[in-house]
Amino acid sequence: MMRFTKTIEERYFRKLYIARPIIPMGSDIGFLPGTKEEKLGAWMGAINDNFEFLMNKGRNDGLKAEEKIDCLFDSGQIEVDSLTYIRGRSLPQQYIIIDDAQNLTPHEIKTITSRAGNGTKIVLTGDPYQIDNPYLDASSNGLTYLVERFKGQEIFGHVTFSKLL
Repeated sequence: MMRFTKTIEERYFRKLYIARPIIPMGSDIGFLPGTKEEKLGAWMGAINDNFEFLMNKGRNDGLKAEEKIDCLFDSGQIEVDSLTYIRGRSLPQQYIIIDDAQNLTPHEIKTITSRAGNGTKIVLTGDPYQIDNPYLDASSNGLTYLVERFKGQEIFGHVTFSKLL
């Protein structure tokens, strides 16, 4: 089984909650038929690809990555969702990963961070130069906003990756 140590083995966090904004690149394809999970399948492809990679990396236990992933989701220890559904929720004792945060507005970032309850850790990922939201740019997006507002706070950390030439 994959080593999500703090969530699955140590149970320090109740669950791993992963979400991302639903922002189409280019023309929107409109409403999709099906259940919530079926609709989110296309949008969460990048997350599922990474789960599959991590589940197969260095493992030879005979189980398919899909079976391992399904087991974690079925147990409720991992939840993948659209940020559309986060409003009004309180998320205590969870490890939250918000992917593609550069596509969020400052208001949306405030809404997300205010969902964190006791014992919750939030990690935002994104590249402020890869924005698909037509109303945002590298300086006006929510990820950049949060980094600037939280600088110097003890509860905050920020990592910028740069390409070495």
